Amino acid sequence: MEIAEFQKFIRDKYYTRDSERGTAGTFLWFVEEVGELASALAGDDQDNKQEEFGDVFAWLCTLANINGVDLAKAVQKYTTGQVKGFK
Repeated sequence: MEIAEFQKFIRDKYYTRDSERGTAGTFLWFVEEVGELASALAGDDQDNKQEEFGDVFAWLCTLANINGVDLAKAVQKYTTGQVKGFK
């Protein structure tokens, strides 16, 4: 599945509820999932890591959707050589 397809899937399934929650509330859910990912990364359970990466990506898609951001377009700079150097 492509990024745009997944983002649309999340939008089709959750947009109404997510937009009602708003950016601030949705961001809190996103941060909670990032915390769960951090805990998973500290452990050895590969299945848990995979689950938490998926949750973080789904919530990132939700944030992008309610803020009108196309994630596939947002990451183009990485695939077209527009990013120079390292952070």
